[in-house]
Amino acid sequence: MRIVLSLLLTLCSASLLAEELPPTHEFTLDNGLTVLVREDHRAPVATVMIWYRVGSIDEPAGMTGMSHMLEHMMFKNTRHLTPGDYAALVSRFGGQTNAFTSYEYTAYYQTYEATRLPLALELEAERMAHLRIDPEEFSREVQVVLEERRQRTDDNPNALAWEKFSGILRPGTGYAHPVIGWRREIEQYQPERAMDWYQQWYTPGNAVLVIAGDVTREQVEPLVKQFFGPIDARDVPFRPTPKMADPAGDRRLDLVLPVQVPSLYLGWNVPSLATAEDPQTYYILNMLAGVLDGGTSARIESSLVRGQRLAAGAGAGYQGLSREDGVFTVTATPVPGVTLDQLQAAIEAEIHKLAETPPEQAELDRVRAQVLSGYVFGQDSVFGQAMELGYLAMIGQDWRLSANMAEALAQVTPQQVSDAAHTWLVPARRAMARVEPEASTPEAAQ
Repeated sequence: MRIVLSLLLTLCSASLLAEELPPTHEFTLDNGLTVLVREDHRAPVATVMIWYRVGSIDEPAGMTGMSHMLEHMMFKNTRHLTPGDYAALVSRFGGQTNAFTSYEYTAYYQTYEATRLPLALELEAERMAHLRIDPEEFSREVQVVLEERRQRTDDNPNALAWEKFSGILRPGTGYAHPVIGWRREIEQYQPERAMDWYQQWYTPGNAVLVIAGDVTREQVEPLVKQFFGPIDARDVPFRPTPKMADPAGDRRLDLVLPVQVPSLYLGWNVPSLATAEDPQTYYILNMLAGVLDGGTSARIESSLVRGQRLAAGAGAGYQGLSREDGVFTVTATPVPGVTLDQLQAAIEAEIHKLAETPPEQAELDRVRAQVLSGYVFGQDSVFGQAMELGYLAMIGQDWRLSANMAEALAQVTPQQVSDAAHTWLVPARRAMARVEPEASTPEAAQ
């Protein structure tokens, strides 16, 4: 029955993806601004997102976290707005707004009833062209960012462990420092350097405007040209073509932190869709992650958690949509009485078993059904569709990628999954962090 259900889910999800994508339009202004318009007329709402292709991987030493800091300042002063005006306008007209910074991008969004589209575009054009940074306001916001870092990372042992693990996971890249930046560098931010960062990257040619919802191209294009067309074009700094990095060698980090239970982090440097010689590698690695951790029937859950009862919790994942290389990770927490050495050996045994013996076809069918159905459900909202379009643009991928997903996943064979585990999940590409709790008393230490 599980096999039959899996096949039905696969066929259902594949049929949904096989249909034509919702009406989507792409055009570029003379100043270089790329515009994507996704029509979805199920409800009278619209989401406007402006994505800037700049994130923490672009930051040099001494300026880590500057992209995130600038995100904060974009809600402050412009030529025509003072602090608080932006949020007040959005709220007054029933909208929602926020922003987020990641390794590859900084993005801002507004969601309104569809007739408020001109307001959303005018506000974003104002911020793209006319940001002003007041030194006193900047100094106050630095303290806000420091407090944000304290709450989210410095006072959160698990987040701190992951931050330190990330430092060895992709060495020599911008992924090795945190998106929010190092505390010692945040404390020394200067408003002039933030303005330099803005002028360097916040230009139409480095941005993608995404509009999704109850809109049409005929309605949107004149408004976009009205508000964004007058903004001058500027050169975008040079970026090298992404290429697969050589193996970094086996890396290990031992941490003692005020956590409640020990934990194990394993990560391997693997290709992303952007750096793989064969794009099919991306889909194979997705299927490999699903075989190891794709629900209660997956290898890690059925063997390590419920079978051998070595792990209280464990999971695997593949981050293959990025501007540079991807990573394959496994995280786990042992049950009381099980050491991290025993847990690591059990995880590596599962990987070795998979590398030596291909999974059954029924196992791949189940994984493919979960991947596809999860994607379909994620695209149910206008916001989710705008997120997909913008993110793919930021990492240099075509927005039509999802149209071929079902076919690409169906072509993955059991032998390819086994070969991927044998090729990529090897010590030469591995980073490991072992986190042990602090001893609270001399008796506990003994």
